[in-house]
Amino acid sequence: MSDRKPVSIKKNMIMNAILTMSRFLFPLISFPYASRVIKKTGTGKVDFAAAVITYFAMFAQLGIPDYGVKAVAKVRDDKEKLTRVVHELLMINIFMSILVYIAFGFSLQIVPKFGREKVLLIVMSTLIFLNAIGIEWMYKGLEMYSYITSRSVIFKVIGLIAMFLMVRSKDDYIIYGGITIFSTAASDVLNLINARKYISFKPRRDYDFKQHRKPVLLFFSMSIATVIYTRLDQVMLGFMKDDDAVGLYGAAVKIKNILMGIVTSASTVLLPRATTFVQEAKMAEFYRILRKTMHLILLMAVPLCVYFMLFAEEGITLLSGVEYSGAIVPMIVLMPTLILIGITNVSGIQMMVPLGMEKKVFYSEVIGAVIDLILNAILIPKLAVVGAAIGTLAAELGVTIYQMNAIKDQPVKLFGDIKFIKLIPAAIAPIAGAFWLKYIVFTTHPELNSFLRLMFSAMIFFTAYGIILLVSKDNLVVEILGIITSKFKKKSKKI
Repeated sequence: MSDRKPVSIKKNMIMNAILTMSRFLFPLISFPYASRVIKKTGTGKVDFAAAVITYFAMFAQLGIPDYGVKAVAKVRDDKEKLTRVVHELLMINIFMSILVYIAFGFSLQIVPKFGREKVLLIVMSTLIFLNAIGIEWMYKGLEMYSYITSRSVIFKVIGLIAMFLMVRSKDDYIIYGGITIFSTAASDVLNLINARKYISFKPRRDYDFKQHRKPVLLFFSMSIATVIYTRLDQVMLGFMKDDDAVGLYGAAVKIKNILMGIVTSASTVLLPRATTFVQEAKMAEFYRILRKTMHLILLMAVPLCVYFMLFAEEGITLLSGVEYSGAIVPMIVLMPTLILIGITNVSGIQMMVPLGMEKKVFYSEVIGAVIDLILNAILIPKLAVVGAAIGTLAAELGVTIYQMNAIKDQPVKLFGDIKFIKLIPAAIAPIAGAFWLKYIVFTTHPELNSFLRLMFSAMIFFTAYGIILLVSKDNLVVEILGIITSKFKKKSKKI
């Protein structure tokens, strides 16, 4: 039996929130600098290379980053079983990585566009090796978010320092690509070294690889479908248009990904605990957490979607500069995906996977991939980056509709805790103040830069949103306020 102390969900959520903030701050600081130094052509090259490498990494990992969390959660209290599971999945990862590197080497020789950026692709391909040895899925399955967060923040800080020192001209895009990989995955080396605290590195006999075959292939299929409709846009833009188009689209996607990280941070930590609840037949607790998580996600996703649709121009200008004005409309089109992805993150990953409905999740993602592929092929030649954004939005909508239909007979109402009659007016009402700022105050004060415009408008918009929810007594908002108030009272008594 393991002597590890159980970690509270609240602590995990706090640590994951810090992790999310670090992922939010890194591109918020690095991309504005990089986009102005290496320009949209340079960022386009890096974004295209990242999308290509993601496909190769996907085949190397075989869905293990998702399946591994569930597999580890089932055996986390038995060190011997845990050791065997980690050994088996790690060996599968390494074997597949070798095969993928061979295929990657051939692709560099036969694909002309790859050959033109051979050095950049080779540098960024280190992600394949680092992901293979990183076993982050083990730490997630053990709910070790304090460890994951601390080492992630450290490497991101090092990456930022390196970027400011080394990326100095438009020709440094290869260095920028390498630094992004370092910031994201270099800590995987530490993961492997640190793993000796939780498993033994001594080889075992009679490994049972067969037990992982079906679930790994299922999760791999899910990964294929997901990566197709989340990365296909940039790859198709790279082949059908040019690096500038990829750079423009990448600017919109980066803002969407930052916001998406904030929205889904609350639910990311729940998969191991949700799997445990289902195993122990604690279904009432399982459903209660799902409802509360969905409530929290929509409380964040709806206002963020509305606000950044209104202030897309200021967001793009701040993050990338006026050269990226072509990314404004794609960003507006992409913003509703915050709500859709938030919903499917709970319904798919946090609910359907623990309940053994992985095939349904896979089918939903296939639908998304097919929709994205068809619409991209039709719209990108005519509408370029806007067409790619429309394809992504339609794909996410297709995934959401399928999953909602798949869980309609489950004995839980995911939206049961949400009073839409309170949430929707709370998100819409501040729009009046936002319009007043954007089209009256800001037009008469052109000296205000994008940062100040976003700061003032966000203060007014989200303060009004929070006040309306408090006045209307939204259950979760009142509960969160109560927790914060009680914490301050305890501290004041100690003082």
